[in-house]
Amino acid sequence: MKAIHVIVEGEVQGVGFRYSSLREARALGLTGWVRNAEDGSVEVWAEGEESSLDEFSLWLEHGPDYARVEKVRVTREMALEIYSSFSTIS
Repeated sequence: MKAIHVIVEGEVQGVGFRYSSLREARALGLTGWVRNAEDGSVEVWAEGEESSLDEFSLWLEHGPDYARVEKVRVTREMALEIYSSFSTIS
């Protein structure tokens, strides 16, 4: 299993980005988490099949309707395989 670590920058907090990411990741069968970072970005760790991770990465490039994504940094990783679902964290 593969994983991605993603930093999404722009107007991505206060626009439903985390909860939309949660729904999208769960629909794709991914596990991991999403959280707001102190610098105003959104950070994501997702694990799953490579094709699902690719689809999720593409979705993160635009996010929900009210978001304005300016930059997405994706790092490919090996999965930790410790998550049983996808959740939001503080």
